[in-house]
Amino acid sequence: MTKTYALISLGCSKNQVDSEVMSGVLQQAGYRKVEPQEAAVLVVNTCAFIDPAKQEAIDTTFAAVRARENGEAPADQKILVAGCLSQRYAKDLVKLMPEVDCFLGVDRIGEVAEIAAKCQEGTQEKIYTTKVSKLVPDFGMPRALISPPHFAYVKIAEGCNHACAYCAIPRIRGGHRSRAMANVLKEVRHWLERGVKEINLIAQDTTYYGMDKWEGGAEKTSGVDSSRGDSLAGLLRAINALPGDFWVRVLYTHPAHWSRELIDTFAECEKVVKYVDIPLQHISAHILEEQRRKTDGDYIRTLLRDLRAAVPGIGLRTTFISGLPGETEEDHAELRDFIREFRFERAGVFPYSKEEGTLAAKMPGQVHHSTKKRRANELSMLLAGIADEIGQAQVGTRMRVLVDAPGLARGPWDAPDVDAAIHVDPALPVGEFAEVEIEDSIAYELFAAGAEVEEEEN
Repeated sequence: MTKTYALISLGCSKNQVDSEVMSGVLQQAGYRKVEPQEAAVLVVNTCAFIDPAKQEAIDTTFAAVRARENGEAPADQKILVAGCLSQRYAKDLVKLMPEVDCFLGVDRIGEVAEIAAKCQEGTQEKIYTTKVSKLVPDFGMPRALISPPHFAYVKIAEGCNHACAYCAIPRIRGGHRSRAMANVLKEVRHWLERGVKEINLIAQDTTYYGMDKWEGGAEKTSGVDSSRGDSLAGLLRAINALPGDFWVRVLYTHPAHWSRELIDTFAECEKVVKYVDIPLQHISAHILEEQRRKTDGDYIRTLLRDLRAAVPGIGLRTTFISGLPGETEEDHAELRDFIREFRFERAGVFPYSKEEGTLAAKMPGQVHHSTKKRRANELSMLLAGIADEIGQAQVGTRMRVLVDAPGLARGPWDAPDVDAAIHVDPALPVGEFAEVEIEDSIAYELFAAGAEVEEEEN
């Protein structure tokens, strides 16, 4: 049996961690990583959050099947489709993709080597999923980084306790399950000892970290409170106390759980990057209620003002959903005015995607696709203009950056894979921090002294 594998990871950073775990498990079992066209086993780890993600997963899988059929990959290559798409639709996928050897759900990633071997031996079942996802991330699981060696994602919890009207994640990933703080800290120390310069804390809802274990439970609007047990604030302070020169970045915070303690933690911990990823989704009280977001417009405005006042120079990153069922032109105008007022350093807009099995899919007043597209485009253009102005304001300033590749770096406001790039001197060492002076900007992209700039062709 040839023990070679390749892995294609689709979707978000949380999915990437699952891919890194599967890669680690396969390597521990003696599988050697090769290119997809050479692999005896090909694992496609999929996303199923919205329609475009599902389509990407299906297209990628069919491309792998065609490569096998056309002789561009081994004729006996085994194709395993893993992740959210399999967890959500395995029974349907068996009929849609009979060429796929098996489907592996999110709870079975630790068994990927055993399942791969069964596929190669021809003794496998078609579906390996659980009815309800209960897996809790654990440092004891093998893991091989996909990201560059100077930054790592640390998944501090799995699942989500919210029931946002537009989202199917709780149906796929289950309820919120936090890791023990000692287990998280053990993993963080592991990466720091190996030279990692940036720790990115991730979960479906990082601000709910620890709340699922509080005595008496927590409400869906409870704020971070270390006096009740493990919390994001307590975790950040513990990581901040670890020795070394590194950044800590927090992604996926829910606005409902921010508290004065968490704001003060961001302000006081020097290793915590002054960057808040806080998906707001809308500002209209009417739409927020329909979305089941547990916040209203006044609460959000107050929170953002408190954050900016407590943490000077903080970068706010958010996302908005445009065109939820029932969204009026007045709701859209309020969101547009809100964006103009708060001028987010990083932001994105997505047209509402109708997901079966969600509350919003059954709501009356579905917005026409052309209206959704128009509204989203209008907001995107507004955000692009604001980004250009913010970038121009940074010209002439000095900034600490982390060099990701020759000539490319990220600043405090730039999370891996989702935010902007800073063009820097190619001679700066990769994987290290550097101080640079910003000389120019184009929208979100900044250009520092010594950067190589491509000249436009006439």
